[in-house]
Amino acid sequence: MSIDTKIAARVAKLARIRVEDDALPALAAEFNTILGFIEQLGEVDVDGVEPMTSVTPMRLPRRADAVTDGSQQAAVLSNAPDAREGFFAVPKVVE
Repeated sequence: MSIDTKIAARVAKLARIRVEDDALPALAAEFNTILGFIEQLGEVDVDGVEPMTSVTPMRLPRRADAVTDGSQQAAVLSNAPDAREGFFAVPKVVE
């Protein structure tokens, strides 16, 4: 695919970039260079190559998936302005 100055002007307008008319040929040439590079990437054989999420092989540490009560009820309730019988106490809002 070849980009001409008309398409380059439309892309600039869609991107809300003001490009002077005398700069459109250079912009079109730059777009053509980018598209040429993308076509080169399409020719690379990637069969058998696993997708990567990072350039360094890392695995996030995982914790055991076990149900617990949190063991922090006192610490959590210590921040509450009003706590009663192990729960947050809130004012009544429905009459």
